Amino acid sequence: MPGKAAPVAEAAPEGETRFAEHAPEGRLTAQRGLYAGPAPIVSKDLYAELAWGSAVRDRDALTVEPSSKVTGNTYFGRFPASYWQRWTTVTSVTVEAVVSGDGLLSVGASDLQGDARVVNAEQVAGAKARKVTMTASLDKFYDGGALWLDLETEGGQTLRVEQVRWTVDAPEKIRPTAVTICTMNRADDCLKNLQALAADVSSLHTLDAIYVADQGTDLVESRDGFEQVAKDLGDKLHYIKQPNLGGAGGFTRGLYEVAGHTATEHANVLFMDDDVLLEPDLVVRMTAFSNRAANPIIVGGQMLNLLHPNQLHVGAEYARLNTLEPGQPVTHSLSTADLLGVDEQTLKPNRQERRLDAGYNGWWSCLIPYEVVKAIGYPMPFFFQWDDAEYSYRAREYGFPTVTLPGAGVWHADFHWKDWDEWHRYFNLRNSIITAALHSPFNLNLLSRVLLAQLVRYLLGMQYGLSATLIKAVEDFLEGPEVLRDGGVAAMKEIRRIREQYPETKRHKATDVPGIASNDIGIINSAPRPSMQRLVLIKRVVDRVLGRSRFGLGAVPIDEAHWWHIALFDTAVVTDASQEGVRVRTYDKVKMFDLARRGARVIQRLRKEGAGVQEQYKRAMPELTSRENWKRLYEL
Repeated sequence: MPGKAAPVAEAAPEGETRFAEHAPEGRLTAQRGLYAGPAPIVSKDLYAELAWGSAVRDRDALTVEPSSKVTGNTYFGRFPASYWQRWTTVTSVTVEAVVSGDGLLSVGASDLQGDARVVNAEQVAGAKARKVTMTASLDKFYDGGALWLDLETEGGQTLRVEQVRWTVDAPEKIRPTAVTICTMNRADDCLKNLQALAADVSSLHTLDAIYVADQGTDLVESRDGFEQVAKDLGDKLHYIKQPNLGGAGGFTRGLYEVAGHTATEHANVLFMDDDVLLEPDLVVRMTAFSNRAANPIIVGGQMLNLLHPNQLHVGAEYARLNTLEPGQPVTHSLSTADLLGVDEQTLKPNRQERRLDAGYNGWWSCLIPYEVVKAIGYPMPFFFQWDDAEYSYRAREYGFPTVTLPGAGVWHADFHWKDWDEWHRYFNLRNSIITAALHSPFNLNLLSRVLLAQLVRYLLGMQYGLSATLIKAVEDFLEGPEVLRDGGVAAMKEIRRIREQYPETKRHKATDVPGIASNDIGIINSAPRPSMQRLVLIKRVVDRVLGRSRFGLGAVPIDEAHWWHIALFDTAVVTDASQEGVRVRTYDKVKMFDLARRGARVIQRLRKEGAGVQEQYKRAMPELTSRENWKRLYEL
């Protein structure tokens, strides 16, 4: 439990009470057995795989034809037993199913190494909508392993199962949960997720409210389907229009509203992005896990790549704070893994058998208990980027770890299809430095070397706008906490203005590049990574200073746009990471020298002044993360 005193005093509840603990109705559903995804682009094999024979897989039911076997040893079919044994007070789980026909139901289990065993089984014959229950102990999974349901028929047998539920003993009281969706000008995406929740709302027993924080100009309420979804969700839906305060301001609004309308501190807020493809069972799985956790913990959902729906982004991640590196897979974590494929080294299926400890969890889906808010305050007004990491690392200092729960997944746009050279890189850099100042040793010599290395790579790569973005981020960090007072609105406008001055920050069609004939642009591929990078770096810097180049003009694929290659060009036409266009990088000696001088100067300032600025942020954090500050930002 928390070992520090709370940095802020939580305000008393305001307005009517919407959230109160309620008595359970029977056993608590921990997850549902589903056999098809929420959209046709999702493979049914993520839910149940056909081992042999044939079967009909529907969303809520499965029919196994004669001489066939279907296994639930899949991403969504597995019950994460290791996590339940480690973090909850539950000692057993029961799988329930309504069964018709003949066949064998068995509960499979795995261990740390992925070796399978059977822990319970029942043969049924002539069943007609008969309820079958089988129980498994949660006692041999501490380091890893999962449970799942297998179904098998022999010749002449047909087996149908439906209403499959994994249930556990309910707590004395159920925590109320509010989903919070932050949205800005993604009205159609947000509406789809509201409709998905409305279609499944009868099964989401622990869901008490849905907050939509709409910060855009293209409003969700303007869509034709909004009136119907509002009717379907009834008094659960709370639609709020507010100033654009980025992801931090949108998600924090859910925490703010729950805190103002709760009669209990035992409440949950579940953050959810507006542009995800939602698996509604995520709500069931995360809230049930939180309801039975031994102590309050942050529960994170996993991200699957939307453009590659079979891929898991990462099993669990952490950040190297002092070197400004988020998104690092923890040891033994799957990373960009094909969930329907096998590990290239072990040749075993890509299953997350080992239990992992996360450093933080992205806010594409993340559940935060109200006890955490009471203990540590609200998120920092970062606008967006690093708000999720900062909050988890702050929570950990007060005794609240983050758990990334396998099988609780949503599909989100693949990160590597987003170009690094965008205005949001300013927030990524600035906020990462603030987070490092708050929660790391903040070794300024190390940090300065990291930033200088980034700057040199950007300059050699003719990314002058990105270099200016880095410089502005460090400058604004050194301004101290005042830069956060408006929640990031002014900084967003200013960094966009700065980047407008640099042509390579703009994207063009490959057939319509200003000043360059399309037919003149041919691909020039990169050499392999240099074995003696330091010597190559020095040579490239000297060549740039002297204005020497090897190629006048060429096209470079995004995965080959390395500094050692781009530095050979006068003009490089580089594919945008989105694959929707190109960026034109052109050598400019004047800009290069100016940015190099400014960058060296501000990084030297960071080395000298950083420790003092660090103390300013630490002193300001209680006020910045207070309810009063967010009330001011929301103009309430």
